[in-house]
Amino acid sequence: MRTLIEGSGLPADVYSAKCPTRQVLDRIAGKWTVLIVDALADGTMRYTDLQRRIEGVSQKMLTQTLRELETDGFLTRTVHPTVPPRVEYALTDLGRSLRTPIAALRDWIETNINEIEAARRAAAI
Repeated sequence: MRTLIEGSGLPADVYSAKCPTRQVLDRIAGKWTVLIVDALADGTMRYTDLQRRIEGVSQKMLTQTLRELETDGFLTRTVHPTVPPRVEYALTDLGRSLRTPIAALRDWIETNINEIEAARRAAAI
């Protein structure tokens, strides 16, 4: 049985452009989301640690993605009243529920990268 969306009574359907599940798919399928959730899988991290761990992410994109993930309930942001302020991020139960599918995706990519690269080289010829 499909999940009904509270308040509308309509079934959840990611193939429907009007369904809020599409927004969630867009959020969790983004490369920065995948990398942030995977990086936080082992526990709480400070902003600077995340920035160092995820090479290539700009300060703007990291901040924006962290805010979106916090808004959607995937992580918590804790500000410690120190000088300078220390900010830590941790996955919520909802965020931790993404660890298994994201780890499976990462493992699949790392396992199959040589085959993918070979296909790309063949297509470029």
